[in-house]
Amino acid sequence: MKRSEINAYIDEAKAFFTQHGFYLPEWIEWTPEVWATKGEECTEIRRNQLGWDVTDFSTGDFANVGLTLVTIRNGNVKYDKKVYCEKIMYVREGQVTPTHFHWKKMEDIIHRGGGDFCIKLWKADANENPTQEPCVVQIDGVTTVVPAGEVLRLKPGQSICFEPYMYHQFWSENGASMIGEVSTVNDDVNDNRFLEPLGRFSAIEEDEPARYVLCNEY
Repeated sequence: MKRSEINAYIDEAKAFFTQHGFYLPEWIEWTPEVWATKGEECTEIRRNQLGWDVTDFSTGDFANVGLTLVTIRNGNVKYDKKVYCEKIMYVREGQVTPTHFHWKKMEDIIHRGGGDFCIKLWKADANENPTQEPCVVQIDGVTTVVPAGEVLRLKPGQSICFEPYMYHQFWSENGASMIGEVSTVNDDVNDNRFLEPLGRFSAIEEDEPARYVLCNEY
């Protein structure tokens, strides 16, 4: 991805969050120059990879396969006692987050506003292959059976819980969606199992100066 694209996509996400009444920590606006002045007082932000995350999953096709999100708070099993994570995601219309599961993380995904949030689910077998077995999930605390690979549509205010080893793919229809995530500790380096081989973070072409620092750039 080009740095100019990342700068623009972050501006777009910020405007969308503000439009829907979701406000971010003040450090989310810090430039690389400001970050260079920060010391040990910001260790938790750096170490736990808080902040902006703009990725095309190494596909080179961000418009169709990608995601813009902010990790607002997160623990780190090696260094602290925080056992939870919170994110806010900007899911653009028609933009797919590829099929993946987490070995360890359990997460609640909450539709905070916007269009129709669309999800496909598959249970993984012992060899980490998706099965055609129906998926039993909690939607707003209600036990719900969802056929494997069937499109599930959540309206604003609805939420779903993904347990480990549950493959999921998602996108938005009828406009972009603002999607919250509340989970156990997030570890993007070691806890993502993509169905197809993909990269979690994008290679960046520095065609203009960075106006924001991504969570993997500290």
